[in-house]
Amino acid sequence: MSDLADFELTLKRIIEIGGEETATKWMENIETEYGRAPLIFKRMAERPEVLISHLLYKSTVTGTSAMEPKYVELISMAVGAALKCQHCTSYHLQAAVKKGATREEILEVILIAGLISNSSVLANAYRIFDEKMAKCIPCENAGVTP
Repeated sequence: MSDLADFELTLKRIIEIGGEETATKWMENIETEYGRAPLIFKRMAERPEVLISHLLYKSTVTGTSAMEPKYVELISMAVGAALKCQHCTSYHLQAAVKKGATREEILEVILIAGLISNSSVLANAYRIFDEKMAKCIPCENAGVTP
């Protein structure tokens, strides 16, 4: 079956059993697979249409990925770490382990996330510095050279 056919089948099942039942089943599946459901999913489940649309998008992106699920989870963990989201990092670290990530791979991903996060801070600050210092009249009057 193609990805589109699978997606259409999923939509058909949602329509057949309804949003409330779909949201409940999907939350149960998440809790069974990962041992817990993220708080954001629990809050979204209060409005099944929000949870279902979010999980449809998430599962379509990850389910049609050319990458192995382990790498999708490692990337997700790295993004969570770079964004300083403790819960995202924890959840995706646990998911990566369940999908076969090793301790060494996880530690390497954390280092890379830190490297990129740090580089992002520096690149942003240096751009602002260059932009502001190029036009800084008070600096010119104080003898500061850009």
